[in-house]
Amino acid sequence: MKVHNFNAGPSILPNEVLYKASKALIDFEGSGMSILEIGHRTPLFQAVLDEARELVKELMQLDDDFEVLYLHGGASTQFMQIPMNLLENDSTASYIDTGVWSNKAIKEAKLYGFVDIAASSKDSSYNHIPKQFNISPKSSYLHITTNNTIYGTQWHKIPETTVPLIADMSSDILSRPMDFNKFSLIYAGAQKNMGAAGTTLVAVRKSILGKVSRKIPTILDYRNHIENGSMLNTPPVFAIYISMLTLRWLKDQGGAVAMEKQNEKKAALLYNEIDQNPLFRGTVQKEDRSRMNVSFIMDKPELEEEFLKFCKKEDIVGIKGHRLVGGFRASLYNALPYESVEVLVEAMKYFSLKKA
Repeated sequence: MKVHNFNAGPSILPNEVLYKASKALIDFEGSGMSILEIGHRTPLFQAVLDEARELVKELMQLDDDFEVLYLHGGASTQFMQIPMNLLENDSTASYIDTGVWSNKAIKEAKLYGFVDIAASSKDSSYNHIPKQFNISPKSSYLHITTNNTIYGTQWHKIPETTVPLIADMSSDILSRPMDFNKFSLIYAGAQKNMGAAGTTLVAVRKSILGKVSRKIPTILDYRNHIENGSMLNTPPVFAIYISMLTLRWLKDQGGAVAMEKQNEKKAALLYNEIDQNPLFRGTVQKEDRSRMNVSFIMDKPELEEEFLKFCKKEDIVGIKGHRLVGGFRASLYNALPYESVEVLVEAMKYFSLKKA
């Protein structure tokens, strides 16, 4: 490892994934062609796509009603595509507002029907996950964002509901085990825990589709993507290949169960330092702290730039906080080694001794 990479996304990838991908850039599977050159409707790529989709089903233990799709457009396209496919013009969907990304999803959903904000932590600068909410049994679905990259909160207990449950899992998918079959649709940009930027996972129950009366553009109708096996148009070949390699690595590591153990260990180390270091302070209520994105600040903001420069000197990158909130953010995704967190903690200790 050349640097300790805490970037929020695109994020760190396992070394073995990078190594295998580098070889495939020159010659993929002995074909004499780069992975960037092979036809997407050839057996070479079909095998990649099939394995990627099967690995998702296996690692998430999805039942037979689910279809796994790899799509373009990032999670932001899903903000629009979900209500277009699932919400009637005169119907209501429930959303829980826990940060920037759920707020963007709410904005798009309002273009297609009514939105009930079942709960929000906006008034407290999104520093916690709401605990009290009532979901109407007449709602078309309930949408949550399981982890909030900017503010550093995470759902540690998934809400119980009788309506279809939709989740944006872009920043914590497969970082912990859960009953994924509780959901009706799961989506996630691949560039944090599942691969490189350029493709988006959608796992959707076939039984919830085809129930709205509006006409849906061909490329935005999930049913068409299912019918065409994620190849309605040219798929993002290289991004899907990187996702397949990352999912292989994840399976070899022991899946989400093993990832949770490592992620808990990394997060505990960093949060412990934040809590005891006189120079730093967490920004999130402790019970809702994210194990993926650790947000913290300094009580002496004038030292922030100096600390960032010190970290850069120590080969620590990607810890500057999001532009909306400032401070610091360390992303502890699956591929980040424990040793990198140790280096960051040591840097915090040393800097505090010099400046506190």
